[in-house]
Amino acid sequence: MSNYALRVPESLFEYARSVAEEEKVSMNQFFVMAIAEKVSALKTESYFRQRMARGEAAAFDTWLAVSPDTPADTGDALP
Repeated sequence: MSNYALRVPESLFEYARSVAEEEKVSMNQFFVMAIAEKVSALKTESYFRQRMARGEAAAFDTWLAVSPDTPADTGDALP
């Protein structure tokens, strides 16, 4: 486990504190979860960019082209 001194603007820190309290987690746990979410989002974006570069998006486009374009059934519409 590593330590890192983090400088956070007071307004952001107060907002983070209130969210952590609402979530019933410590500030440390809140910051770790926030960092993990951001890293996960970046890794996911990178993964999909790599797949697109390999041409796997073309396979998805092919699947879309052969899937039937049928009208919605009664009751399928959103309220």
